[in-house]
Amino acid sequence: MRKTMYINLFSPPYDQISASSRSCLAVARLAGYQGLLPKILDGGNIQTIIHNNGKICIKFHADGMPYEQKFGKERAFDTPISEDSLTGIAIGSSLAGMRPIFVHQRMDFLMLCMNQLVNMASKICYLSNGIQNVPIVIRASIGRSWGQGAQHSQSLYSFFAHVPGLKVIAPTTPYDVKGGIIASINDNNPVIFVEHRMLYENKGLVPKKKYEISLSSARVTKKGSDLTLIGVSYTVVDCLRASEILKDKKIDVEVIDLICISNLDIKTIIKSAKKTKKIIIVDNDWLYCGLASEIATQVSEKLKFKIPIERMGYKFSPCPTTRNLEDNFYPSANVIAKKAYEMITNKKDWTPKKIINKEILEFKGPF
Repeated sequence: MRKTMYINLFSPPYDQISASSRSCLAVARLAGYQGLLPKILDGGNIQTIIHNNGKICIKFHADGMPYEQKFGKERAFDTPISEDSLTGIAIGSSLAGMRPIFVHQRMDFLMLCMNQLVNMASKICYLSNGIQNVPIVIRASIGRSWGQGAQHSQSLYSFFAHVPGLKVIAPTTPYDVKGGIIASINDNNPVIFVEHRMLYENKGLVPKKKYEISLSSARVTKKGSDLTLIGVSYTVVDCLRASEILKDKKIDVEVIDLICISNLDIKTIIKSAKKTKKIIIVDNDWLYCGLASEIATQVSEKLKFKIPIERMGYKFSPCPTTRNLEDNFYPSANVIAKKAYEMITNKKDWTPKKIINKEILEFKGPF
């Protein structure tokens, strides 16, 4: 039985990491390919960084106990920041019989390990004729928040959904997060597990028992008859809020939570589209060459371009930093409601009252 290994990435100043730890990083990529994970990292050196006022230990806890103490240093350890090298270690450890979970603080910096993910992890099963699997889970945060800006707010999941051999999911509810992470760990393929910052305080009923959700199914979270709103991750929350706003106009919308990005559940979308006859796709990303474009294309092809489709997403510029610019940049519930109203009525005589998202105002970080 494969063990699960948990790797967390943090970023102390490079010159404050011990020399032995730096030398470990130098061979990490090679060791990762060769599956030589055990003993490659000196846990004590890696987990301790030196500041002017002495040593500070960076630890993550489970049930009040540090992960490395509960699960052992070969299964749970912190590392200096080196996305490419640590992804190599995750790949190597998976080939050696483990199921690593690599925690990236931000999706933006997965760009630093594109070669490992796109040319290695996604293709090893194919190149080995199915003999070798790479069961790794990459957790990565996306989305707006205070001051994240152009280099820390990007989604970019379309990059990875484009690659055969990688699975990409972006659950919204606590139920789907638990079922999704267990399913991802048990899957024999590399899985990019996308987490929106604004969902970390989301609450919902979650069974105590272990369970899995499908990594290829969408979910209708609200049934309706007048129009279909398709969301992914946090935009599902805004779509549901928009559906409440539209009740004042006696407009009944259906809301679909995609959940799975790489294995699109087009059947669920088509079924809804045939019923409501109108679709708005609300993405957490730029529209050009993005997920919304792929959904629109597949629906149009299957329904012979008989159903009107609108797309909403980021404006085509880098993600902004200030709150005022963010509010204008990202799709919001009132803007979605206005678009839906105009699509159904062919009128532009209504502007819904702006909703203040509580989770945005109360977000404390750190990521």
